[in-house]
Amino acid sequence: MKKLTPAEIEQLVAKAKKPAEDALKLHPFYRGKYQVVPKCAIRNFDDFAIWYTPGVAAPCKEIQKDVNLSFLHTNRANTICVLTDGTRVLGLGDIGPEASMPVMEGKALLFKYLGGVDAVPIALRTKDPDEFIRTAKLLEPSFGGFNLEDIAQPKCFRIL
Repeated sequence: MKKLTPAEIEQLVAKAKKPAEDALKLHPFYRGKYQVVPKCAIRNFDDFAIWYTPGVAAPCKEIQKDVNLSFLHTNRANTICVLTDGTRVLGLGDIGPEASMPVMEGKALLFKYLGGVDAVPIALRTKDPDEFIRTAKLLEPSFGGFNLEDIAQPKCFRIL
């Protein structure tokens, strides 16, 4: 193995620090990593009669008859929830729900960029596994799936 010179070591250390330095500049610049944009055509205000009221009542009635149609009439089939309590985040440990959001947004970005799946990051202010499970169950009608992320053990096994 080749021995590195002090200059080469310094260069490698600077290179290793660059992503963190860039992250501190770019996170506030973009104020997060994702946004919600419409995928339907909105040519003029008349189109809102289709996408909102009164037209939206028709798919609502269909879903009311068969809740599985929510996967057809909404983006539910292509939307997952990235759900965390922030208790075991990467190498950072228990950093809390707010501090975990950059990681959860990054995970959502990976889902979209690599898989075309829309992901919504949600950080819960609870360390109670029963509250976590109850909240996930309450959110279930809105999502096609859940990515349970960065939850400390042993409660992560119970939640799964």
